[in-house]
Amino acid sequence: MACTTILVGKKASYDGSTMIARNDDSGSESFTPKKFVVVHPSEQPTHYKSEISHVEIDLPDHPMRYTAMPNAVKGEGIWAASGVNAARVGMTATETITSNPRVLGADPLVMYQPAEDGKEEVAGGIGEEDIVYIVLPYIHSAREGVQRLGSLLEQYGTYEMNGIAFQDKDEIWWLETIGGHHWIARRVPDDVYVVMPNQLGLDQFDLEDALGEQKEYMCSADMREFIQQYHLDLSTDGKLNPRDAFGSHDDADHVYNTPRAWYMERCLNPHTRKWDGAAADYTPYSDDLPWCMVPERKVTVEDVKYVLSSHYQGTPYDPYGAYGDKSEKGAFRSIGINRNDFLSVIQMRPDQPADSGILEWVAFASNAFNTLVPFYAEVTTTPDYLSNTTAEVSTDNFYWASRMIAAMADASYKKSIFHIERYQEHVMAKGHALIHQYDERLAKEQDETKRMQLREEANERVAKMLKKETAATLNQILYELSNLMKNSYSRSDA
Repeated sequence: MACTTILVGKKASYDGSTMIARNDDSGSESFTPKKFVVVHPSEQPTHYKSEISHVEIDLPDHPMRYTAMPNAVKGEGIWAASGVNAARVGMTATETITSNPRVLGADPLVMYQPAEDGKEEVAGGIGEEDIVYIVLPYIHSAREGVQRLGSLLEQYGTYEMNGIAFQDKDEIWWLETIGGHHWIARRVPDDVYVVMPNQLGLDQFDLEDALGEQKEYMCSADMREFIQQYHLDLSTDGKLNPRDAFGSHDDADHVYNTPRAWYMERCLNPHTRKWDGAAADYTPYSDDLPWCMVPERKVTVEDVKYVLSSHYQGTPYDPYGAYGDKSEKGAFRSIGINRNDFLSVIQMRPDQPADSGILEWVAFASNAFNTLVPFYAEVTTTPDYLSNTTAEVSTDNFYWASRMIAAMADASYKKSIFHIERYQEHVMAKGHALIHQYDERLAKEQDETKRMQLREEANERVAKMLKKETAATLNQILYELSNLMKNSYSRSDA
């Protein structure tokens, strides 16, 4: 799926956390209801069959409990998307990325072939539907996540190019698939953040380390031979640039992908480079935007939410802007679009006990109009307000309430945007306050069972606050849009 990802190393974040965050976006003209749940070992099968590709995989025994953001409506598979397991490893998958004909000709994607014309069905490879579900319950570190997914890609192949993030309290790793069966991965340096639109992102790679000590890089065992055999390295100085070798620089990238990376880096490093004008170091069309940068100041959860909600505020490209050349409005694909399904920020806090140190911040629907709210990740259940999503539109769950707010606020933008800003600030502030309150209570409790009860109680209180604030905002936005109806009449009937 179309997505946008940001990864924040522990020295780059405001509290020493590692953070991985991603928007999950539906395909064009579609909207995928999502929910936030806990999957227990008893719910995890030992044999798995993908609904899309029909690939069948035997899964290991003894899976772990994990949180997930699956599809709420059956029909296209699980799409677990993002979560944290009982070993305190986080994962988000996947970011659909680009490739080029040289790579896809050398190692074709493994596509599903239905039974027809007397031929038997041929299963495809693994994809976004499957990856979190068949990897996260079985890994004990970010590095181990790369290794397990890499072995599955080599064995079963994939039908799409994808980027996947793995996280533990010490490390973040980013993996990118190369063609049908190959892959590369890099450890995110501690002092940087990474921005990823829907294109292959890694801009440097150390094959010697990846095929040797694997301190900072990993890859398929035959990657050197693969590159040499098919003449994939385009460098003139012998330094492999994966983006050039395996990715794309299509005209479509300059509308759909690179502008998103440009805007995120422009927000987090406004003075490090020149981003605008004729003398700009980087523009929305630049193919050489850095994969990672050291931020000018430490990155907060609020910063992550802001950049992943972007519609190019402060530039001529803002579709809601009342300034600038009107011909440039909406020129580039925004990050905060109507088809955002959810945003998840997994924050691993080093200053808290291990069982209460991980927060999952969750938002549903269009990020330009939604709010982000924190929940303890090490729990056995999630609040009904976030887990009860169905195909039926209802104000009784966060997903559909968020969808309604977004659609109405978009249609009444000038009148409604200040309600949205207050909603976002109030919910995040109250979310922080509740987490602080329960962090203090947890610091005084040693019993594991009671600690679990406290975390789940905290999540319920956060959800109760969220439901109240969301209902109030929905009421305000409905009022503003109702006043803009075409059959409105201002003379008093009194």
